[in-house]
Amino acid sequence: MRPDKPPRERAPHDTEAAPERSFAPRPDKPAPRHGRGDARRGRPRFAKKPWQLRRDPDGPVLLYGWHTVKAALENPSRKIRHVLATESAARRLADETELGIEPEITEASAITDLTGPEAVHQGLVAEADQLDSPAIEDLEADGLVLVLDQITDPHNVGAMLRSSAAFAVKAIVTTERHSPEATGVLAKAASGALEYVPVVTVVNLARGLEALKDKGFTIVGLDSAGDVALAEAPLKAPLALVLGAEGKGLRHLTRQNCDLLARLDLPGRIKSLNVSNATVLALHIASAKLASDPNAAPAT
Repeated sequence: MRPDKPPRERAPHDTEAAPERSFAPRPDKPAPRHGRGDARRGRPRFAKKPWQLRRDPDGPVLLYGWHTVKAALENPSRKIRHVLATESAARRLADETELGIEPEITEASAITDLTGPEAVHQGLVAEADQLDSPAIEDLEADGLVLVLDQITDPHNVGAMLRSSAAFAVKAIVTTERHSPEATGVLAKAASGALEYVPVVTVVNLARGLEALKDKGFTIVGLDSAGDVALAEAPLKAPLALVLGAEGKGLRHLTRQNCDLLARLDLPGRIKSLNVSNATVLALHIASAKLASDPNAAPAT
């Protein structure tokens, strides 16, 4: 404050002069809409539906996107509770698949309200029960299995599921904790592969790897400092490829439970790949070796 300037006097608070604020609607102005009810262009009241967000880990999941929902509808093991679709998506569904359930027709913006603005839902969303997770002891000692060591990014896990379906992987093994939910973003990235590749969930990965060994699986961990290149490794079926999270890689106990640590040798300047891209390359190498090696017959 300047010393040569007197302090500013404040006007006394006149409670009678100040008009009382009111949230009542003005007579010349329609009342605001505080929800997206039935009166708004025929939209359903989604706020009353319990499946906007998944809160119960054992409850229903939200699936969106054309390939994701179509594959779920075609899977007899998947129980579908409810389907929302735009008119064009509903017509396409009716033309290309046996629904077994009548979709509720709505607007694309209403589906966006459920999935979020970043989701590419293609005018289609479904509420479905989760698929049963088979026990690791029930896996057949055959072919190729993918094991994920605390990979938490749903985009990566979804892409890995999609690649697994393309390479006829028998199952994916992951942990109950430090793994993404099989819904929403993951399901969309998987592009229907959730319906084709069983996901085995274990409490303890080290014990899960021991269970695979007991069934005759060879456990090969992917590590940039691996002792041998995967293309030169002695691979035989049944085979489990273990991949770790980006940055951290395989945990110490996981590495100890592998029969072999192998690396992916790359000819270019960049020597590492995103984990989902590394999965594609590893599956290609392993599948080719198992198919061409006469000694790679499944264990009996």
